[in-house]
Amino acid sequence: MVKNKFVADYQINASRKIVFQYLSTASGLEEWFAEGVRINEDKVFIFDFDNEEHYARVASLRINSHVKFEFFDPKDPYESDHAYIEFKLEENELTQSLFLKVIDYSDSYEEDELVAIWDGLISKLKEIIGG
Repeated sequence: MVKNKFVADYQINASRKIVFQYLSTASGLEEWFAEGVRINEDKVFIFDFDNEEHYARVASLRINSHVKFEFFDPKDPYESDHAYIEFKLEENELTQSLFLKVIDYSDSYEEDELVAIWDGLISKLKEIIGG
């Protein structure tokens, strides 16, 4: 199946430290991103979306800067071309504004559906953190 790469920037009015907790921890992600999130003994994140479990490993992480979750099939963990979601926190030097860049590489939805999904998710995140 062909994968699509969706990229969007959202302005967030909160500190990097606060926002990053919601992007990189199971409890933070569970509040706005998925119905349930847990981490197993192998440090694999298990996301519950619509009563389906999706497995992801942290492919890269830089504290208060970015995190990338690479999704995989637990029955075939070595397949190539994994879907992933990456969150990057970037600051505008001139305005000191914080932006959350979302990169969603998947084959699940069309571009217009992804825009609606991510706009809704980020609205929920902003509501929670007050940003």
